[in-house]
Amino acid sequence: MDTEAQPTERDRSSSPSDAEEISDTGGPEGRSRLSLVSWAAEWLPGGRITLSLLVFLMFLLLLSNFVLQPFQIPSGSMERGLRIGDRVLVNKLAYRFGAEPRRGDVVVFDGTGYFGDADYIKRVVGVGGDHVVCCDKEGRIEVNGRSVDESTFLYPGDSPSTVPFDVVVPQGTLFVLGDHRSDSSDSRDHLGSPGGGMIPVDDVIGRADWIVWPVGHFTRIHGPGAYARVPSVPEAKPPRAVGAHG
Repeated sequence: MDTEAQPTERDRSSSPSDAEEISDTGGPEGRSRLSLVSWAAEWLPGGRITLSLLVFLMFLLLLSNFVLQPFQIPSGSMERGLRIGDRVLVNKLAYRFGAEPRRGDVVVFDGTGYFGDADYIKRVVGVGGDHVVCCDKEGRIEVNGRSVDESTFLYPGDSPSTVPFDVVVPQGTLFVLGDHRSDSSDSRDHLGSPGGGMIPVDDVIGRADWIVWPVGHFTRIHGPGAYARVPSVPEAKPPRAVGAHG
């Protein structure tokens, strides 16, 4: 019995020249792209090395404009977590596609018209609809009636605030504070200004996610759990008891 594998109809009709012709389908476009690359490499000083460098720089530019952008920390307003000279990577997609800033996030925003003509980095303490008060009987900030223990990230020795305030954050805005409260210009300093010290969400550039320099300080910036128990709407306080008279 003949057990030798018989060539299929496709095998019999194929030839090396046919295979080459099939793989070359759409060839003019491919050859055009290769010709363009070759022309650019010949035209540029340094040839393909220069071309590769330009492509890489263009990639970095697109990345910086639309995805990640590095920022340098200019002051001590976010110590102890962020030190002067630290470089942070800001995620510019964090609040796209329907996502919103959350309490505890460290954000970079454009302060033009509110804080000054510069970019600022602060921590979100209140979001739209929140009732933020300083302070409770123990000196802690209250958000929606819930006291927040900020001791894990505040600058050592700082109180939550030496400036009393009682604000309701308008929708579409944020109430922001620096972690080094005694050395931070933030929402508290602009309570009497137009906008009441609130930052429009639309002016937020992104969320600071990583400290990338210096190498010894490389770490991910986590949102603290201190705000996790804050209710999304202000808690109704129980009515004050009225003594009965006999």
